[in-house]
Amino acid sequence: MARITVEDCLAKVSNRFLITQMAIKRVKQYREGYDPLVDTKNKEVVNALREIAAGKVVPDTSDDLHLHSAPTEEA
Repeated sequence: MARITVEDCLAKVSNRFLITQMAIKRVKQYREGYDPLVDTKNKEVVNALREIAAGKVVPDTSDDLHLHSAPTEEA
């Protein structure tokens, strides 16, 4: 891949917000000493996006953002 785009990542993860969350978490993991899952010479955030687009990083269902509607008041 010459360039990485959000559209490349959307093929694996359909939520842009979740892609952002995953990339942030992955960059933090690099800084803690985790090894990259794809071989590139790019910055951490680009490498994280490449991993997402390659399907090497998947969302953790226990950490996924779950949206709930607010309870309605009944009279």
